[in-house]
Amino acid sequence: MIGRLNHVAIVVPDLAAAASTYRETLGAQVSAATDLPEHGVTTVFVELPNTKIELLAPLGENSPIARFLQANPSGGMHHVCYEVENILAARDRLKAAGARVLGDGEPKTGAHGKPVLFLHPKDFCGTLVELEQA
Repeated sequence: MIGRLNHVAIVVPDLAAAASTYRETLGAQVSAATDLPEHGVTTVFVELPNTKIELLAPLGENSPIARFLQANPSGGMHHVCYEVENILAARDRLKAAGARVLGDGEPKTGAHGKPVLFLHPKDFCGTLVELEQA
């Protein structure tokens, strides 16, 4: 069901500094910052030959990753994102297997303009999983 690894997301306390580290220290190609108000985050993507790293910073006081930063002031890995061919079919299959889909269970538009869903970390070895329709 799952396809390729789309990205690994890392929450950072200072998005500009993190982007600079990847750009200047590691020599990576880094995108411009994009605000995603629906998700309460600002994102930057680090382009790699085989996948991407998503750097996330809170956007607004009600950002869902603000608590993550309170618990992890230096930041850290937040989630992994896998591609699926059909997000609704994937959701239905996962729910039938007992997996919990976060939120209202309906896909939202993600950073790449494609439908995404998040799966409960307790159902996936302690890792928050994002599914993105390919």
